[in-house]
Amino acid sequence: MKAYRIEDWLPTTKKEVEARGWDYLDVILFSGDAYVDHPSFGPAVVGRTLEAEGLRVAIVPQPDWRGDFRDFKKLGAPRLFFGVTAGAMDSMINHYTANKRLRSDDAYTPDRRPGMRPDYPSIVYTKILKDLYPDVPVVLGGIEASLRRLTHYDYWQDRLRPGILADSPADLLIYGMGELPLKELVRRLKDGTPFSALKDIPQTAYLASHVEKEADDIILFSHEECLRDKLKQAKNFRHIEEESNRVHANRILQHIGGKVIVVNPPFPPMSEAEIDASFDLPYTRLPHPKYRGKVIPAFEMIKHSVNIHRGCFGGCAFCTISAHQGKFIASRSRESILREVKAITEMPDFKGYLSDLGGPSANMYRMGGKDTTLCGKCRRPSCISPSICPNLNADHTALLELYHAVDSIPGVKRSFIGSGIRYDLLLHPYKEEKLAKSARDYTEELIAKHVSGRLKVAPEHTEDGVLKLMRKPSFKLFEQFKHIFDRVNKKYNLRQQLIPYFISSHPGCTEVDMAELAIKTKTLHFQLEQVQDFTPTPMTLATEIYYTGYHPYTLEKVYTARSKEQKLAQRQFFFWYKPEFRQQITRALQKLKRGDLARRLFAPYSHL
Repeated sequence: MKAYRIEDWLPTTKKEVEARGWDYLDVILFSGDAYVDHPSFGPAVVGRTLEAEGLRVAIVPQPDWRGDFRDFKKLGAPRLFFGVTAGAMDSMINHYTANKRLRSDDAYTPDRRPGMRPDYPSIVYTKILKDLYPDVPVVLGGIEASLRRLTHYDYWQDRLRPGILADSPADLLIYGMGELPLKELVRRLKDGTPFSALKDIPQTAYLASHVEKEADDIILFSHEECLRDKLKQAKNFRHIEEESNRVHANRILQHIGGKVIVVNPPFPPMSEAEIDASFDLPYTRLPHPKYRGKVIPAFEMIKHSVNIHRGCFGGCAFCTISAHQGKFIASRSRESILREVKAITEMPDFKGYLSDLGGPSANMYRMGGKDTTLCGKCRRPSCISPSICPNLNADHTALLELYHAVDSIPGVKRSFIGSGIRYDLLLHPYKEEKLAKSARDYTEELIAKHVSGRLKVAPEHTEDGVLKLMRKPSFKLFEQFKHIFDRVNKKYNLRQQLIPYFISSHPGCTEVDMAELAIKTKTLHFQLEQVQDFTPTPMTLATEIYYTGYHPYTLEKVYTARSKEQKLAQRQFFFWYKPEFRQQITRALQKLKRGDLARRLFAPYSHL
């Protein structure tokens, strides 16, 4: 492996800046995560992207916000702007469980140490920087800022919060994946455009006192109107989700407190050359040397994995991916992926096993519309729900060829698929034999060669009504996939497990639905372990239903378990097989006058 010097990382201290012979910095980044110089970590991608534009960049990871702010002062003021991100996760998801209990660890901090970032770092860090350096522009980015760019429900405060620019004094917000807007921002600054004039860069948002309305602008209900009327918040969300997933999106305006948040349309999906250029930047692929001897769990999890594409066209109701990355797939070239795999094989702790060749969904590589003009007119948030779009080219051939190429690299013993598999793409009755054959071949090769003992898939529920709200396929497809999984295991004499993920308390789900889930998974001989309570996160369909009580697309009312007691009543059905739950589950079903479900659930397997 290459022997790295401290200068191979972006500088994090004044001493490291001076070691490079620099007497000024163009951009200083502040991040809520530890600094890992790897393409899976946003601050590293931003820093390397700016560096490639010829800028002098430094990064201050996890600054101390509680004392004298010395971390915010130590590098002084940059020539162009500060960049701020909360990190790879929304800080509130990072800090709290679904039951709003404070987590005891942080996967993005050395040795899991908690308390290394505040709640809402996007707001806290920016306010500190603006107090210290009021004349220096601040650019906000990352998941937290991206998904809070307009009025949103905050589960931890149980209230609607305004778009984050109403609370954070940042000058500009970049949402989604940041490379293209950052490059455009830098290009304009180099051309002499004042920062205050940067109002039309795609994929950015800003707060203004007044905006001249354009013909195609979408005017959302104001923040104040949404506070008064939940139905208006639900109606807003449909516009936000549709515009996040369109080829030709419109500008969005939302008034808040006498001002207006302007959200410019996103850039088109990155081209192969553009996404390759980002992944091919000179990352060390390692944590900064300052963490030597410490473990950063989020890095350990991905250090021997490769991200092969961005975007996801699943559109799951509870998922934030499409709101951040969009539904259109941006795939890397095979050459770029193979270069990264070769770099991994040279790591001293690599034993020959790649933990993941994946992405937001593992099997969407190089997929997209057959007729892109149809995609240009489409408003659907999902290409596969409620049914697979006939215009979708779901050919798995390129992905299979990629697997073969990776597995032929010297030093690679096995490549595993750790990302989620969309089995509905594999089991769809395609009319074109080429697509059908590629799906069959992929399914068999996946199960036979790319499972590390356990294959994780996400049916999420068993009941059609809940699955429809989730934008997930029928549970019958999971049953079909399990049959294939078992058959392939038997064919190759393998003893692998299929591990399904399920969610309780999702909007539309009742205790009766959970009882049916327990019965159906018992019938398949599962004792569930990968389960979770639904946690409302900003800018998802399910969260809007949870808060407003309405489905944003139909405006029909939807039941949702909201209280702690209602959530626990649903969650207990996951653990029907534990003796301590049997009596209370039986009582709950009798109270619902569904004692028949209790009898079925606790019947001997031979009677099911």
